Amino acid sequence: MLPPVETDEQWDAVVPDEMVMRPGAEDLCARLGLAGAPLTRFPDGSQPVYAVGDEHVLKLFPGTAAQDGVTEGTVLTHLHGRLPVPTPRVRDFGPYENGWQYVLMSRLRGENPARAWGLAPRGHRERFVTEVGETLAVLHSLDPGPLADVVGPGDWGAFLDRRRAGAVEQQRDRGLPDAWLEQIPDFLASVPLPRDPHRSLLHTEVMRQHFLVDPDGWRLTGFFDFEPAMIGDRAYDFVGVGLFVTRGDPGLMTRLSKAYGHTFDPSHLLAYTLLHVYSNLPWYMRELHVPDDATLPSLAEAWFGTT
Repeated sequence: MLPPVETDEQWDAVVPDEMVMRPGAEDLCARLGLAGAPLTRFPDGSQPVYAVGDEHVLKLFPGTAAQDGVTEGTVLTHLHGRLPVPTPRVRDFGPYENGWQYVLMSRLRGENPARAWGLAPRGHRERFVTEVGETLAVLHSLDPGPLADVVGPGDWGAFLDRRRAGAVEQQRDRGLPDAWLEQIPDFLASVPLPRDPHRSLLHTEVMRQHFLVDPDGWRLTGFFDFEPAMIGDRAYDFVGVGLFVTRGDPGLMTRLSKAYGHTFDPSHLLAYTLLHVYSNLPWYMRELHVPDDATLPSLAEAWFGTT
C-alpha cells in the first residue's frame, strides 16, 4: 500500500501526502488487529507518526530510514520498565512493504513541556531538569551490550574521525560565517575527546520536545523518540541537554548536572556539538546567546557552563 521511498525526491512526494500515507497506515493497522481504529497524524517529527485510537501510536519508517525503525523498536523493547520515567511499550515492530518499517507502541500520557515552557513557574522548570538528569543517569548506567548488534557506531574513535573530517564542511553548508569556520580545526584539536570511552546507551536528541510531563507539577510522565539512539560516550547526550533543555541557563545546567551526578567540561560538549550527526551551529546561534568576543571557547561556556 505504501510506495518505495529511497530518494529525497520520493520522500518529498510521499511522506507529507496523506492521500498516500493514510491508506497505508490503515492497511497496516488492519494487519495488526486494529482495523477501524481512528487515526490521527501527529504534526511534529521527522517520521510519519499516528495516534491509533487512545492507546496506541504507529510510527512508520520509509526505506531511507528503515534502520531507524529497527533501532527504535529494539531499543524501546530493551528499555521497557528500566528507567524512572515511562517509555513507550512496544506492541509490535518489523517490516511492512517496499522497504518500510513500523513500530506499534503504547501511547504515553502528559503535556509536552516545550510548548508550555514560557509560562511555567521556575520551580516547574527546575523539577523538570532534575528529573531529566536522574533519567539520563539511569539510561547511561544500563549495559548496552545486548544492543550492540543493532545500535552503532561500534568503533567510537573511528566515528569521531569521520565526524571530524567533515565538521568544517558541514557547518559551511549550514551557512556558518568564515570567522567561525576558521576556528573549528584548532578548537577540535585542543579538546581531548576519548576514543574508547565507557560505552553508554545514548538517546542523542535529548530535547524538551522528547519528554512529557504532568501539567500540574511537571513531573516526567514520558520519554520517547529513540530512533537515533547510539552507543558511545555519555557526554554526547549532553549536547542536546545544553542546546534544547537548559538552553544556556547555567542555573538549570547546574541543577541537572547535580541530579545526573557529573559535570562535563563545556569545551568537551561544544566539541561534541560540532561533531554531532545533526550539528547545525548557525541554527543554534539564532536560538541561543552568542558572546560578543565570538570565540568557540566563549561559546562553550555560554551554552554549557554551570554556576
